[in-house]
Amino acid sequence: MSAELQFSASDSASAALRASVAGHSLATAQWCARLGWPVHPLAAGRKTPASNCRDCRTPGHTAAGCACLSAGRWCHGFHAATLDQRRIDHWWSKHPEFGVGVACGPAGLVVIDIDAHEAQPPARDRLLPGIPIGDHVDLTGISTGFHTIAVLAALRGMPSPAEDTTTLRVRTPSGGMHVWYRAGDPRRWQCSAGSSQGRALAWQVDVRAHGGYIIAPGTTTSAGTYKVLGEVRQPAVLPGWLAQELERTGHLPAPSVPAPRPVPPRARQAVLAAGGGADTDRLLAAVLAPVAACAQVSEGAGFSDTLNRAAYTLGGLVAAGRLTQESAERALTETAATARPGQDRRAEQIIRSGLAAGLRRPLNPGSRR
Repeated sequence: MSAELQFSASDSASAALRASVAGHSLATAQWCARLGWPVHPLAAGRKTPASNCRDCRTPGHTAAGCACLSAGRWCHGFHAATLDQRRIDHWWSKHPEFGVGVACGPAGLVVIDIDAHEAQPPARDRLLPGIPIGDHVDLTGISTGFHTIAVLAALRGMPSPAEDTTTLRVRTPSGGMHVWYRAGDPRRWQCSAGSSQGRALAWQVDVRAHGGYIIAPGTTTSAGTYKVLGEVRQPAVLPGWLAQELERTGHLPAPSVPAPRPVPPRARQAVLAAGGGADTDRLLAAVLAPVAACAQVSEGAGFSDTLNRAAYTLGGLVAAGRLTQESAERALTETAATARPGQDRRAEQIIRSGLAAGLRRPLNPGSRR
């Protein structure tokens, strides 16, 4: 371990912190991965990702050109996030002092990060972006993100996310709060900072989504521990009113229509080799096309749901005698590997579950799910 990542034996505070988190971080990382949340290490006692090579500190060095990622080493923060339990066990067993970060985009999460640092509010047009606040409105007492998100919710006739007891909420060491939600659909919600003069939901309210990460509950830093509030341990679906506010404030990318992506030849050959005719081949291409199209983006795109639907449909075709289970599994595996390389174990679980469900409901020719 590099000196940067080690705790000094002479530093009693750091030594105590290491003792308190040893074993807990691995359990936290494993728990997150079981929920389908890819995880990556955070530097010991800090909120920032752990580095793994000197090149990471070199200007111009990017995740795309880093050998660490292809070798299965942590590097570049959420770009290294994984669901692989063996890799997770290796990383955190060797470095129990590491914290746990969750890559929000691949996990399908939208986290509202509410800041509690009291400060003088900014100009009125930046308090709630896009919502004019007249000079006659008294802003006395507004000094944190808890105030601004409460005002926004009240304007929409809704309770503040900070008071949402139906979802996972985490108290931060600084007194702020992380309110966790599931996206609920494949839209790629974008990150933002509440202090930004560009995209922002509310002053002192950050949004963690695609292109960002969130600190896992239970993680301990030099400032304290991220503690779950209440009894709820799972994120609820992002409320409709909040999704509308995020869309209004520019938290979606510009609309784009990806070019059609062909189904991998080996996937189609698997069916043809099993005796599938031209009709089956065309049907297979139609079923697998949405899975193949997920390769157009590096994360998100509703990959898990898309692969599950394809597996369910092919399971129904297997049950109806249109193709063999072996050829269906091979076609799904080949297509998933092309769309999401390096996620074989996750894809295998989804395929197995989807096929099993589809096998119980034969799909007659011409029918649709």
